[in-house]
Amino acid sequence: MLNTILQETVQNTEGLTDGETTEKTLSIIELITTGGTAGIIIIVILFVLFVAAIYIYFERLLAIKEASKVDANFMNQIKDYVSDGKMDSAQNLCLQANSPVSRLISKGVSRIGKPLDDINKAIENAGRLEIYSLEKNVSVLATISGAAPMIGFLGTVIGMILSIFEIANSGGSIDIKTLADGLYTAMTTTVGGLIVGIVAYIAYNHLVVKTDKVVYKMEANSLEFLDLLNEPI
Repeated sequence: MLNTILQETVQNTEGLTDGETTEKTLSIIELITTGGTAGIIIIVILFVLFVAAIYIYFERLLAIKEASKVDANFMNQIKDYVSDGKMDSAQNLCLQANSPVSRLISKGVSRIGKPLDDINKAIENAGRLEIYSLEKNVSVLATISGAAPMIGFLGTVIGMILSIFEIANSGGSIDIKTLADGLYTAMTTTVGGLIVGIVAYIAYNHLVVKTDKVVYKMEANSLEFLDLLNEPI
């Protein structure tokens, strides 16, 4: 009896081993191609959106990082030049700095001698242009973050329609392989759309935070410059 139990145990173990060795794995490429033509087209669209989102994120991140560089001694030098009446030196310093803050101050320096309201409006108008330049293409990330999941869900609907179509035309005998293709389309496009949407959403909000910091620096330095002009001589 002991021999019989050992033999059954060995057979069961061999069966498990055979099952493990014949287990099929599915790579990402196979998962995408299994979804059929519709699934491949939608995945390609999502991939293009993903590449666009990554490119815009890093391009804007570098631009904002460069724009946020302001010499800590910049405003002190501007104050000294303006107090001494050296407007040309102040303009040259702004040109050398070549940042959003320096361009705003340069606009203000060029208006010195005019009413304070006119200087303030000139700085505000220049500030709007600088903010627009900083936010260039950032709205595209917001569009991608909303559009990508919707495109993914479109693939889900297409996959379910394909599966239902196969069931309706199966004549009572459902082909699991054909049915699985529609389900693969539904699942892969949904996952792809959500991944692209999440990445674009996080990238968009990160750039908004970075841009707000630069805008705050611009406003703070502009107010400091206006206060300088408003000081009694």
